[in-house]
Amino acid sequence: MHMSKILLYAVVALILAWLIIPILIIVPMSFSGARFLSFPPPSWSLRWYEAYLSSAAWMQATRVSLIVSISSAILATIFGTAAAYALDMTSSRLVRSLQMLLLLPLIVPIVITAVGVFLVYAQIGLLATMTGLILANVMLGLPYVITSVLVGLRKFDHTQEMVSRSLGMNRLRTFFVVTLPQIRPSVISGMLFAFISAMDETVVSLFISGGQYQTLTKRMFTALRDEIDPTIASISSLLTAISFILVMLVAINARSTDRRQGKTA
Repeated sequence: MHMSKILLYAVVALILAWLIIPILIIVPMSFSGARFLSFPPPSWSLRWYEAYLSSAAWMQATRVSLIVSISSAILATIFGTAAAYALDMTSSRLVRSLQMLLLLPLIVPIVITAVGVFLVYAQIGLLATMTGLILANVMLGLPYVITSVLVGLRKFDHTQEMVSRSLGMNRLRTFFVVTLPQIRPSVISGMLFAFISAMDETVVSLFISGGQYQTLTKRMFTALRDEIDPTIASISSLLTAISFILVMLVAINARSTDRRQGKTA
């Protein structure tokens, strides 16, 4: 084995360790029976999961996060799929240049985005509102949907649309009957990533959420300033598990799609 490959494997292993070790510490701490965060746990208990599930404040923040995440994922999927389709069908340089504009939330530092959203919301009265949270997360989720759907559209044979339209279908019906069923895996993948993005979003939420519309991640952040207890670890473990499951679903979805396309070819 060449030295360059050994070096590459070593760097990848270090990066994976850097990402995984915090999880390997937080998850055991969430099952600790101690009053404060400690590792390794002196005893084992589910008390902090019970504390989370029995807390009205934590449950309210969880409901807000779920409503925002589901709503923003659905809206981002609708608008992102439409935008991706328009970008794929057009040959205009002006329209294609809009792709970079739509992908800006992935490029611009999140703190700058959060400050910008805060200043705009302060002017139009959307601070600490459910509508404001959903709109902000739709903006942040659009790049994931657009990128995912564009990949699916690039693999799609558009001559099928031409045949469908030649038989009398209009463009909209053709999209729903012919195109969408074949790019559905890409649409679902984009929606799942938009959901994960909204569920885990913290920085923007710190600026624009509050009161009864405080997200789970913001409440976790503010709770760390007051008192650090293993409830935070239990919530972090649950969020990590949800994100991991959703990413695995995306991977399984992509693999099944590749297999179907391979059999078709």
